[in-house]
Amino acid sequence: MEPTPQTSSQRFQVSLSRNLGLFDVTMIGVGAMIGAGIFGLTGIAAGEAGAVGLLVAFFLNGALTSLTGLTYAELGAAWPQAGGGYAWVKEGLSRVYGFYAGWISWFSHSVACSLYAVLFGTFFVELLELGGLHLGTEPWILGLSVEALAVKLFAVLAGLTFIIINVRGSSETGLVGNIITIFKIIVLGLLVFFGIKAMINIPNWGDQFLTMPGPFPHGIQGIILAMGLTFVAFEGYEIIAQSGEEVKNPGKNIPRAIFLAIAIVVVIYLAVGFVAVGAVQQDTGLPNWLYLGENAERAMIETARAIMPYGALIMILGGLASTTSALNATIYSSSRVSFAMGRGRDLPPIFGRIHTRNKTPHWAIWLSGLLILGMAVLLPVADVASGASITFLLLFLMVNVSLIRMRKTHPDLERPFRAPLVPWLQYLSIAAQLVLAIELFKLSPIAWVVTIVWLVFGIFVYRRLGGVQEAAKRKDTILLEETVASTEYSVLLPVANEAMARQLARFGSLFAQANRGELFALHVVSVPQQIGITDGRTFLRQGRPILEEVIDVGREFGVPVRTMLRLGRDIGASIIDVAREREVNLMVLGWPGHVHHRQEAFGTIIDLLSKNPPADLAVVRFRHAALPQRIIAPIAGGPNSRMALELALTEADTIEMRTGKRPEVVALNLIVDLEHENDPEKKIQERREALVEGFGIENWPIELMIEPARDGVVEDILRVARDFDQIIIGASEEGFLEQSLFGSIPQRIAEEAHTTVVMVKRHDVVKFGVRRWLQTRIGHRTPRPVWAKKPDS
Repeated sequence: MEPTPQTSSQRFQVSLSRNLGLFDVTMIGVGAMIGAGIFGLTGIAAGEAGAVGLLVAFFLNGALTSLTGLTYAELGAAWPQAGGGYAWVKEGLSRVYGFYAGWISWFSHSVACSLYAVLFGTFFVELLELGGLHLGTEPWILGLSVEALAVKLFAVLAGLTFIIINVRGSSETGLVGNIITIFKIIVLGLLVFFGIKAMINIPNWGDQFLTMPGPFPHGIQGIILAMGLTFVAFEGYEIIAQSGEEVKNPGKNIPRAIFLAIAIVVVIYLAVGFVAVGAVQQDTGLPNWLYLGENAERAMIETARAIMPYGALIMILGGLASTTSALNATIYSSSRVSFAMGRGRDLPPIFGRIHTRNKTPHWAIWLSGLLILGMAVLLPVADVASGASITFLLLFLMVNVSLIRMRKTHPDLERPFRAPLVPWLQYLSIAAQLVLAIELFKLSPIAWVVTIVWLVFGIFVYRRLGGVQEAAKRKDTILLEETVASTEYSVLLPVANEAMARQLARFGSLFAQANRGELFALHVVSVPQQIGITDGRTFLRQGRPILEEVIDVGREFGVPVRTMLRLGRDIGASIIDVAREREVNLMVLGWPGHVHHRQEAFGTIIDLLSKNPPADLAVVRFRHAALPQRIIAPIAGGPNSRMALELALTEADTIEMRTGKRPEVVALNLIVDLEHENDPEKKIQERREALVEGFGIENWPIELMIEPARDGVVEDILRVARDFDQIIIGASEEGFLEQSLFGSIPQRIAEEAHTTVVMVKRHDVVKFGVRRWLQTRIGHRTPRPVWAKKPDS
């Protein structure tokens, strides 16, 4: 019967293609940071902080940004996943905090994007007026003037343009963004160049910084307020981390891009602030810092008009380039956050879909675009923009807390970059972010109201989506489970490839058939820590053929087969979990004879056998595909040796039922220092009687072979086993086949033998063991074999 996948297995998801180099992703960060802030907020910040205070505010914001940049660099390099802070908070703290990190990040980027769209419309209208087209300022429709309506119209057109560009693909996003960002830097570079040239001809330009009336006219309070006002101009570097799944060599390029972007932006901001205060010559009688404050968002246009030819035109063009660059970058980032939330099922699944041709999250882009355009048209953008700054601060605060937490909860996570002085720098950053958030409340109380409303709405969304998915999270790691029949005995076969699956299925079928049980074929998809657990669903098609091999062998042996595809971070832990959840009786694992990675084959065999398995365990190294005709079981004592004998006899019994010819089973015991005994024959006889009585095998169809240990335990076993098709040996334990210097005796035998070797370990001799074959056969029509009857005590 063809397995039918569950509903969850039908949702295939893929990772974004990696096509962004260091230059591309750095330009994305610079483009997002040099947005409307430097053009529209510099004048307002100068009016609050004063001449030197403006530069100090820029510098301190740069330092604060660098502190959180360290956090983003470490987490972005170690966890390069679309969604950035959302994914890290979700992993480092809990799902509810992760949801809010994504919810806040999506909102803040979307609101900032709507601000950039409206400012683009504003600059474009200024350009039209500079060209002689004057729009009316009198109210016309809904209390809005023609000029205001034109601003809204151009904002929507700009937003739609970059939404379409982002839908078409990241390569075009990077190309357009790089061109705009470079042009914007050139414009600001020209402003700085002409400003310094003008300052050379102003003999007392230093007075503008020190004596009018002083460097900090409003004290520390003014500097802090200016930092809060311009903080939005320093966010944007986090977009680099949010695009982690599309960055080439993210372990190196993400940290480099973050610090390059921050350094470029801080230098530009300081240079622009310096010439804006020092180079302007005006006749109002006001100090330059206050003159900039009076002109507010038009301050940079007036500065450019005063210090360079065609300054107003160049600055308007720079403002247009700046807003379009930031618009492009924030559409990109807001859609990536909502895409990651949709993929993590914190938002409806439609957000997590990827365009089959463009390989972009097209639905996330369009739906985020609707949010952006709606706010650009309907909301009072200035106050909501302050809300965006508040939410950015809250997001960065949670990311810093996540780094502190993940240093403890994920100590083994590979970190190509490690932030220094954790957690002290993070504590400093958190404290500073809280101070700025409070200052923003003083500046715009409505911004906090809007933020709180958004957070409350987030509670409703989480309860409808995130909380439900959290409850089903563990269950949903099972991609496919097909149960053909219900049986009391189950042989678990963890299979990794088709060749091993067929060999394990033939071996396991012998024991499933003997116990009238089932084969349970399990394929585990290993999901790295750096990606979401559900992303492994793309391997569904790859795992099906492996399980089909086991189904085919099951038909051949007449054994029912249950199959499961499962996602997991650690293959070994996933197999153990399945064995416990499904209460399997016997686990059969294949060992290729080497180890590429610890998770690939549980590490070394001795590591595997040293654990307490949740069921009887058999680890097989196959050398021959044919059914064995001669089986040898080296024994000494204990439950693992007894399990080796029971497996050998069960296997022989099933082969006899299938072929009519019973394989020979030999139990081998070695006596050390036999040559030093006065009566070797008597010693051998005593050992034989002790083994027969200890194992209760007097009537078992087994030949008991007792040999002297001559060259060493491993060498002697291999010498005797040359004429056998299969070796079944119990795991080493105290008092049983002592450990050699070069690893366990079973492992050495498996490595050096030229025949198939089966290493076994007992879990529970009553409930789980192969010994159940002896008990269940009582109620079956097949007569109980003579060897299964225990001698009278």
